[in-house]
Amino acid sequence: MSPPEPPPPDVEPPRTGPPGSLELLGLLAVALVPIVVAVRELGRIHPDEVFQALEPAWWRVHGYGVLAWEWREGLRNWAFPGVLAAFLKLSQVFGITDPRVYRGVVALPQFALHAWSLWAVYRFAERRAGHSGGALAVLLLGLSGPVLLFAGRTLSESVSASFLLVAMEALDRPDTGTASRTRRAGLMGGLALGLAVVTRYPSALFVLAALGWLLVARRWRLFAFTCVGGAGVALGLGLLDWGTWGTPFHSFVAYVRYNVLSGEAAAAFGASPPDFYWQPLLRAVPLWAWAALPLSLGPLLRWRTLSLPLTCAAVYTAVLLATPHKEERFLYPALVLGLLAAASQLAASIMALQRPLPRGVLASLSLWLGFVNPQGYPSQDLRRDQFRAIVRATRGDATGLLIVNEGLWGSGGFFYIGRNIPWRTCDWPRDAAFRASMSDPTFNRAVSFEGRALPELQAAGFRIVHQVERETILVRD
Repeated sequence: MSPPEPPPPDVEPPRTGPPGSLELLGLLAVALVPIVVAVRELGRIHPDEVFQALEPAWWRVHGYGVLAWEWREGLRNWAFPGVLAAFLKLSQVFGITDPRVYRGVVALPQFALHAWSLWAVYRFAERRAGHSGGALAVLLLGLSGPVLLFAGRTLSESVSASFLLVAMEALDRPDTGTASRTRRAGLMGGLALGLAVVTRYPSALFVLAALGWLLVARRWRLFAFTCVGGAGVALGLGLLDWGTWGTPFHSFVAYVRYNVLSGEAAAAFGASPPDFYWQPLLRAVPLWAWAALPLSLGPLLRWRTLSLPLTCAAVYTAVLLATPHKEERFLYPALVLGLLAAASQLAASIMALQRPLPRGVLASLSLWLGFVNPQGYPSQDLRRDQFRAIVRATRGDATGLLIVNEGLWGSGGFFYIGRNIPWRTCDWPRDAAFRASMSDPTFNRAVSFEGRALPELQAAGFRIVHQVERETILVRD
C-alpha cells in the first residue's frame, strides 16, 4: 500500500498543540507592547487606574496615601491591590524609589496575565483556523488600538477582560476528549470567571451569560465543574473580605447595594441614555472586525453553534445599555470578547483560502486595518505629560509640590510622587490652595498645565526648569 500523498505546497497542513519557541517569543512580544506603552507614557484612562489600584497598593506598603471613599466604605476588595502591593514591596526591598521604575515592576503580574490571555486567544482561534490562523488572531486582537491602550493599565476593566479571555478559551474546548479534560476545562473556566468577577464585580454578568450558554448547549459536566471552579474563587473572596473588612463578602454586598439596588451611583455620577455608547463603540472597533461581521452571520443563525464570547458580550452590552450610569471604559470587556470572536472568524476565513498569495495579502491588509481606525476611544485626556512631569518634578530635593489645573482625583497620588511630601492641587491663582502654597517655603516644586498661573508662580520665586509637552516644571530655591 503506497503512502498517502503529502498536501499541496500551497495548503498548510493542520497543526495542533503549543506554538514553537519563535511563535512563543512573538506572543510574549505582542503581550509586552501595551505594558511598555503604559509604563513609558504613564497617564491614566480614568482616576480608578490610580486610586482603586496603585494608590491603595502604595498605602498598603508605606502606610500613607490617598484612599478613595470606596475604601472607607468597603466597596472594594484587596485582591488586585494586594498583588500590586507585593510587587511594590519587592521594589522597596531592592531600593527602587523612582516611580517610573517601580511602575514597571508592578506591571509584571499584569504582563504575565496578558500573555496568558493571548495564549488563550491563540488556542481559541487555532481550533478554527489552524496554527497560522491562531497566530494571526493573536496579532489582530493583541495589536488592536483598544487592547494596546487598556491591557497595560491597572484598571479593573483591563484585568477582568484578560481573565475573561482565558475563561472563553477553556469553556470553548470541545467535548471530544476524556472526562479529565472536561474537568480541567471546567475548573479553569470557573477559576478565570471567578477571578474576572473578583477584579471587577460587574463581570458577574459574563458569568451568568456563560453558564446560560453551557446549559443551552447541554454541556452538563462542563457546567458542573465550572461552578466548582467559580465556587472556589468565591470562597477565597469571602475569606479575603472577612479578613480585611470583618464580614464575608462585605465588598460585594456593599457594591451591589450602592451601584445596583439604591440608585446612588447614578445620582452621584450621572445618568446617560442608551445611545451614549454608540459613538465610543464606532471609534473603538477596529476596521478588520467590521469586515468579520458578515462572516459570522451563518453561525448566528444556528443557536447550538452560537459563539460563546459573542453571547457573553451581547448579554453584558444589553445590560450596560439599560444601566443609567455609563462610562466609555465599561465597554472594554465586551469589546475584547467581541474582538476574540471576530479575529477567530476572520482568521479562519483567510486561512481557508487555497493560495498563499491571497492569504498573505488579506492577512496583511487586516493587520493594517487595525492601525487606521480613527482614534478617540476613550475620549478622555490621558494626561500622560502631566504624570511624567510630576515624576520629574519630585526627584532630587523636592519638599512640596503644587499641581496647577488638576483636581485630586486626576492627579497621580503619592504613587507617582514617590515620597511622603505635602502636595496640593488647584485650578487658578485665586484658589486657597495656590495662595497657601505660595506662602509656604516647603512647596519648592510646581507643575503647570498649558502655562496656567506662570506669572504668579514666577512672582512667588519659582523659575522654569523643564517643559514636558503641555506641562511646565518650576523650582523654587
